[in-house]
Amino acid sequence: MEARAISRYVRIAPRKMNLLALLVRGKKVNDALNILRFTPKRGAIVVEKTIRSAIANLTENEAARKLNIDDAVVREIRVDEGPTWKRWRPRAMGRATRIRKRTSHLYITLSV
Repeated sequence: MEARAISRYVRIAPRKMNLLALLVRGKKVNDALNILRFTPKRGAIVVEKTIRSAIANLTENEAARKLNIDDAVVREIRVDEGPTWKRWRPRAMGRATRIRKRTSHLYITLSV
């Protein structure tokens, strides 16, 4: 039995989110939530919410209600790059430099 959850257009760079994905990939759900709860990164909150959403999606199925959620495993967690917001910053002598505000798409699959 599998369940998925997706968070799109998260305003955190995919490079930073991927560090958190490496922490929880392949772990049991309770272990992953405990790791994220005590990780001092801003993206940990987003990953934790998405895992909780996947747990809710898993328990919504009729067949999965009989299964024990503690046995669920983070089978796949993938961070893709979303669209980049382009902003400008004034610099010396009338020039401007580009600021890239990157976004992420987070895909999580749980399996029991």
